[in-house]
Amino acid sequence: MNTVRDTAALRAALAPARAGGRVGFVPTMGNLHPGHLALVREARRLADTVVVSIFVNPLQFGPNEDLDSYPRTLEADQTALRAEGVDLLFAPTVEVMYPVPLAEQTRVEVPGISDLYCGASRPGHFAGVATVVCKLFNMVQPDLAVFGKKDYQQLRVIRQMVRDLAMPVEIVGLDTVREPDGLAMSSRNQYLDAEERAVAPRLYQILREAAEAVKAGGRDYAGLAARMRDRLDQAGFRTDYFEFADAQSLRPAGPGSTRLVILAAAWLGRARLIDNIEVDLETTESV
Repeated sequence: MNTVRDTAALRAALAPARAGGRVGFVPTMGNLHPGHLALVREARRLADTVVVSIFVNPLQFGPNEDLDSYPRTLEADQTALRAEGVDLLFAPTVEVMYPVPLAEQTRVEVPGISDLYCGASRPGHFAGVATVVCKLFNMVQPDLAVFGKKDYQQLRVIRQMVRDLAMPVEIVGLDTVREPDGLAMSSRNQYLDAEERAVAPRLYQILREAAEAVKAGGRDYAGLAARMRDRLDQAGFRTDYFEFADAQSLRPAGPGSTRLVILAAAWLGRARLIDNIEVDLETTESV
């Protein structure tokens, strides 16, 4: 596996690959876990050449967030990626990604959808995500890119950006990879102490309870969300949000919504955990 750190070396390394087939891309912030490696394996399944990027993007971190403490484990990540047969690792510096001061950096914004849920809690976060992904797409020029569904809102933001800007990149969403007890895999799980780690799977359990309530005919989404927020708080979380949304638009679910996504974010100690579950009401109601 070749590791490159600047755009010229990246494009030179990829030039032969473009003549030989499809290039698949997995953008990450590193500190890789089995969830990331599942994305890599999906890219390998779909493409002839696989590129992974590792870049802790300062533009998507807000004030007082964990930019400085976010785990950086490049050597271990390189070992894991070699074992997965990755062809090329792009590990740029901040200076390569943002050659001008961040305050002067041109930004990409996806309006509307970026202001909901995590966007409301973390102003500017999705502008940072959209900007870095847009830049990475321009640098790597992949045929396809694979993202996990754990951050469902991020996936929708990227899909909309690609559609609106006519980018020739296929966006592939992969189901969330979970621990045996249901906790969604995340680099931030390591912030949990032993007691918090024992509580953390309750987030997914409560999401599943909410999904079962909807499948059973519950349509008072506001009332259900309020009850589930209470459940999370009673379990020891500090709930950020728990919402029922239309899976396509991410607007609040209503009578016309047939595909839902139930979205949740909650703090447990130092860790802000996010998760979601999809519900297809057409399938449910036809059974």
